[in-house]
Amino acid sequence: MTDQPILNRRETLAGAAALALAGSPASAQPAAAEQAVGLVYETTDAGARRGIPDILVSNGREVARTDAQGRYGLPVADGDAVFVIKPTGYALPRDADNIPRFSYIHQPNGTPPELGLRYRGLDPTGTLPASLDFHLIAAPEPDAFDVILFTDTQPESPVELGHVRDTAVTRVLGTGAAFGMTTGDILFDDLSFYGRYNRIIGRVGVPWFHLGGNHDLNFEGPDARYSRETFKRIYGAPYYAFHHGRALFLMLDNVHYLGAASGTGGIGRYEGRIGPRQLDFVKAVLAQTPRDRLVVVAMHIPLVTDIDSNDPRQNTTDRDALIALLDGRRVLSLAGHTHTTEHHYLRGAGSGEGEGEERHHHHVLTAVSGSWWSGPGVRTGIPSADSRDGTPNGFHVLSIDGDRYTTRYRSAQGEPDEGMRIMLESQFRGGAGEVLREVRPMQTLRSPVPQDSIGATDLVVNVFDGGPRTRVRYRIDGGDAVAMTRTRRTDPFVAELFLRYPETKKPWVKAEPSSHIWTARLSRTIGAGTHRISVEVQDEYGRPLQSDLVLEVTA
Repeated sequence: MTDQPILNRRETLAGAAALALAGSPASAQPAAAEQAVGLVYETTDAGARRGIPDILVSNGREVARTDAQGRYGLPVADGDAVFVIKPTGYALPRDADNIPRFSYIHQPNGTPPELGLRYRGLDPTGTLPASLDFHLIAAPEPDAFDVILFTDTQPESPVELGHVRDTAVTRVLGTGAAFGMTTGDILFDDLSFYGRYNRIIGRVGVPWFHLGGNHDLNFEGPDARYSRETFKRIYGAPYYAFHHGRALFLMLDNVHYLGAASGTGGIGRYEGRIGPRQLDFVKAVLAQTPRDRLVVVAMHIPLVTDIDSNDPRQNTTDRDALIALLDGRRVLSLAGHTHTTEHHYLRGAGSGEGEGEERHHHHVLTAVSGSWWSGPGVRTGIPSADSRDGTPNGFHVLSIDGDRYTTRYRSAQGEPDEGMRIMLESQFRGGAGEVLREVRPMQTLRSPVPQDSIGATDLVVNVFDGGPRTRVRYRIDGGDAVAMTRTRRTDPFVAELFLRYPETKKPWVKAEPSSHIWTARLSRTIGAGTHRISVEVQDEYGRPLQSDLVLEVTA
């Protein structure tokens, strides 16, 4: 079979408008926009190109669908990314480091040299190709599959990049997951590490998608337009979409840079904002997506966080607009940024918690770097990196089956199935400063407890991936179950850890109130002797989890 004919720009200009599916009337391109035309194709056994019909292509705002010959047309302005939206049943080409290649950045003059960016941006792309083509590879996709979820790997030195390699990456080598993603703060400001980072991640052996975080910015940029120049050179489109199985993945960039002049020392401020262009894109893609599809939305800054729900740097300021577009669909949205682990259930056009099957589940993921690679490296030389909410550094695995899903937390350093920390907290055993330094770590949060103090002792449980739907109870020596209360407070272990080893942590790191702590006051009727405490958990998805502790009570 011979190649399908490829039309030039003049031949398809007249019909291109009919191919474009605009997101909204407000989405018209400026008059300076050019017309991109091209072919979405697969390669036959004979090596020929064969156009694929009904494939979505976008310029970051509008969406076009290929015709019967696999052709599309879209308006494109300077700075736009044009990308194919991978359909179910096809794979994307990948480079040597397993980074999918599916986009073209149209920046005729490249990154303006007068910006003086510390890290190289885009070379001039020149005029649009006569045909801007995208290759897809037919590949079966089951409805059930796993996705590895990384966020905030965030190495700021070659040594810390080695920590990423030797913890989370090593743990997922040989995975059976369909693909992985990192939802921002890939690096910690030094964008020269992208090459080595990609080579390390590439050894996992599956396609790996990336989003930029606030530490992946070109800080010298005067505004948001030029804040992703290095990211675009390395990865391509800063936001995009693809289908896998029966799920749509919307990969959004919600770090809106306010420019170098907005801060001090050449490092500007930012806020969480999706913006009208991406919202138009989301609307256009959803209009072409059946309502029975699961929609997974990934971003860096949370829609809302338990840390501070009013801080525009920690929350997405226009989240209501996104939630409204997704209303009525089965939605899971994912974020990182805060180095905490959180579950929120959002509804309608607001950010309150609601009831019902169709609530928007927003999951703030555990950071691979935990507390920014802080803490003592007692055995391996790798920092303990416990997060500021007490969760050990790690990652998550998203399991999808049709339009249903679950997520599960995995520790990057401890036992893979470690799910909780059980502690004992008594007032008489508290202390500060040098007093704590004189005893071994965790000794004040363990047995023995004098019998006179048992009724003043709290059982404290940090369920690392717990949330509003999690239920926790405990039993003493197999007796009746006692419900525990979800309490917003710091994890006493991580508070003590940061106090003991101040020289091992980043200056800003401190224990923060956690959204997944449960407490219960122990009964004063517990007698002297040795007892077994069993903590039983039903997690966000109703799955059981149990852990135990030996309690010694001294007379």
